[in-house]
Parts: sequence; C-alpha cells; structure tokens
Amino acid sequence: MGLFGSRGRRKAIPNDAALLAAAAENPGGSVAEIDPTYIDDPNGYVPPEAIRGVWLVDSSGKLTGEYQENPRHGAPQDDFSKLTDPDHWLGWLGDDPATAVRKGIEESLRAQVADAVVEWVKIPETPRFLTGGRRHSEDEQAMLVTRAALAAPFVLSVRTTQHGRSILLGVFSWAAVNLSRPETRKDRHWFDLGAGLDWAGERLRERIYEMDDADGTAEA
Repeated sequence: MGLFGSRGRRKAIPNDAALLAAAAENPGGSVAEIDPTYIDDPNGYVPPEAIRGVWLVDSSGKLTGEYQENPRHGAPQDDFSKLTDPDHWLGWLGDDPATAVRKGIEESLRAQVADAVVEWVKIPETPRFLTGGRRHSEDEQAMLVTRAALAAPFVLSVRTTQHGRSILLGVFSWAAVNLSRPETRKDRHWFDLGAGLDWAGERLRERIYEMDDADGTAEA
C-alpha cells in the first residue's frame, strides 16, 4: 500500500533542481509535490488537499520514478472534526458549533481587516474546554450550566486586498457567562496569533472570570 492508500505509478522524473535536492535530503523517504494554486509557501503549513502527490526516494537519495497521487488533492476544506468529535457538551454554541466557531474566527479577523475573506479553517488538535455550573434549586440531581469556554487551535487561509493570501496559526478562545439567564448572557472572543494551545488553555479560567461584572451580576 502507498502513502495515500494505493500503489503508485511510474512517471518520468522531472528535471527540477529543488525536487532533486529535497530527495537527496530524504533518502528512503518521499518528497511531496505541492500545488501552488492553494499554497504560496511550501515550507510553511501545507494542508493535505494541497499535495498533488509524492515521489518515492531510494536509499541513496534519488527519485525512484514511482509517484503516488493524492486522491484528496483539490481546494482545501474546513475541518472541525477535532472540535465536534470529542464527547463534550457544546450546546452553548448552538445547533452547529463548527459554524459558530468559524463565524467567530471570521469576525475576529474582520475586526482587524475589514475585507478579510477566510478560505478555509482547520482545527488540528482537540480544543481545551471549561464548563461551570451550579445545583438546580428545585432538583439536587440536576445541574445548571452557568458558564463555558473553549480554546481551539487553528490554522487557516485568509485573503485580503492588501496582503493577498496568508496562512495563520494560533488559538481562538471563546467564553460565555450567564448561560442559564439568556437575557443577560455575555460572550467574548480572543484571537491569539502564534499562541500555543497549552498557553491559551491555562488562561481559560482567568478569562472566563474576567467577564464578571464589577457589581457581581455574573453567575457563579
């Protein structure tokens, strides 16, 4: 079986200095062919869909001529599976948590650059979650969720008139309080470019409590 789940086919080896140099640095491995339609910097983050295929390299660092096409090659797509697959309650984000988080990311970007257009968003790791609540006054077996937060790592592609396409990495955090009293609910977003998930996860608790009003009206 090949890297993409099927055997490769033979192709004429292209006379590409960069490709040959990459092969020499990866003896016994493979070298990916990146589609520049979707990625401007092949040395940065490359979404799986932007890989046309891979050339296999022999033990001496030379291309074998065997090429494996990527069946997923095409325009990169959103991937929020790391957000929605974990067995964690996300009802506070509505019926479609992925759409809600994507919208929050877009709004954060457009607050900085009004014409920003998000091409795709991927959540590469399971987010950090935080949920707080209190006992129901009339049912001790029930809990009322009063506040919730998440820190979701992201990698995305965004286009702007001034800068063209940019690939951004960081963490998007969202906190909400007063969840059991919708009329006083408050939400806040943080868009931390270049931040790590551990750093953002450690700040969830302090951030969610920063939202308490000075007069103490936020729910405990």
